Amino acid sequence: MTEPASVSSSIPSTATGAPSRLRGKAGAITFGLVGYLFFVEFVSGVLQGYYVPLISDLVAYLGIRDADFNWFEAAQLLLSALVVPVLAKLGDMVGHKRILLISTVLTAGASWWLVFADTFWVFLIAWALQGFYVVWLPLEVALIFDRGRRTDTGASQTRRAAGYLVVALEAGAIAGALGGARIFAAFNENVALTLSIPAIAVTVAFFVIWFGVPESTPQPGRRLDTTGFVLLTIALLTVTSGLTFLRINGPATWWVYALMAAGLVLLYPFGRWVLKHPDPAIDLRVLRQPSMWPVQLTAGLVGISILGAQAPLSTFAGTDPANGFGLGLDASERSYIIGAYLVAMIIGALLFPLVSRRTTPRVAMIAATIAVAIGYLAFLVNNATVVGVTLNMVVAGIGSGALVAALPAAAAAAAPLGQTGIATGLTNTTKTIGGAFASAVFAVVLAMTAGQAVTETASTLGSYLVVFAICGGTAVVAAVALLVVPRLAFSDAPAEIDDAPVSRP
Repeated sequence: MTEPASVSSSIPSTATGAPSRLRGKAGAITFGLVGYLFFVEFVSGVLQGYYVPLISDLVAYLGIRDADFNWFEAAQLLLSALVVPVLAKLGDMVGHKRILLISTVLTAGASWWLVFADTFWVFLIAWALQGFYVVWLPLEVALIFDRGRRTDTGASQTRRAAGYLVVALEAGAIAGALGGARIFAAFNENVALTLSIPAIAVTVAFFVIWFGVPESTPQPGRRLDTTGFVLLTIALLTVTSGLTFLRINGPATWWVYALMAAGLVLLYPFGRWVLKHPDPAIDLRVLRQPSMWPVQLTAGLVGISILGAQAPLSTFAGTDPANGFGLGLDASERSYIIGAYLVAMIIGALLFPLVSRRTTPRVAMIAATIAVAIGYLAFLVNNATVVGVTLNMVVAGIGSGALVAALPAAAAAAAPLGQTGIATGLTNTTKTIGGAFASAVFAVVLAMTAGQAVTETASTLGSYLVVFAICGGTAVVAAVALLVVPRLAFSDAPAEIDDAPVSRP
């Protein structure tokens, strides 16, 4: 496989002699493979950042209210929570590349549909279906780990490759956020032409995967646990729907709590079923192992800050200081803080494999969760200046970037043969559920105090401090949970940790 010069030149040589060692082993992870997937994740980042500066223009184009755009985000959130476990499991069964191609086709079709959608309901359906891209990263990590499993350094190489993929993801998000508004202006504010750019990018990504990415080795004799996935889907749909309606309808709506409670109750028959199934949708016996459940729990807890805290942070930075807090920044000024956070995530993703190599993956993950905790808890005492807020976000961003790369790689390393896809996919699902929970709770917390400050629509400083305390506190809980992980979990050969002979975990 030919190594793309443009990608390989952008990847730092963090392991002396690694390129020659990897190319010398059949089926090993190569920089060519990572380069192709780097492009795919860059496109994924573009999809996440491109539409953000266009929201106001899309609202006007569709003739809807600003609040109606919440339905687009909610629909895509629901889809991602539902489809990732199924597609990840199918990747284990029939090949991760094949499912990656199918999800890319679905994403491309939805992206092109958005180009021609000009009504609320049509746009809503297309926007939701575009959410199939959320399974790309879990499938890519599973595919990479499948290749590296045949070498003595598969786990560490997967961590390094996952770090590069997160770099691509965040770089794409930055490029999309910066490019969306500029392309809209260059096209004379033509919405259809503007929306065609991400559709073209996803289409190109399909051919990059098709021609550049090798297939993984699926395990024979597998079958899809349809009943298990139906039960899981109903439970997740019920819980996430309740969270969505809580955010939209407010805390006074009693039936949203009944909906969430019903979803939790439905997890019981799901658990009973999969414990009896020979090839379950999710193997709970694997999930309860000390090298797996803390990883999945951490994904859900950090999803609270990674996915749920962005809107409160934006509104906090934009709050008029006349209220006694806030920075009074406009949209363009807030984008600089967001940009610093994304750059910090890139730094964290690159640092994680280095710290893992010098300590252990467990120690590196604990350090990352502590960084997230410090960043958000610092808001309790350091929130009055732009420099202070930016510093908080950079610290939290370094930890968040490391965890986004670390969690799917750790889940893949802890999973038994044939379950890497579902293990990495679950980190995405639990992170999404954590984000949905946080979005609903934070929206309620801020709405309950809206209008109590000097500015008519502003919330109080106390409500924002509650949000930041939740983000920091859940990160502390994640760090404590990771202490349960065995010391040498997710590691390669013993020489990578120390010179003492130890068996592979």
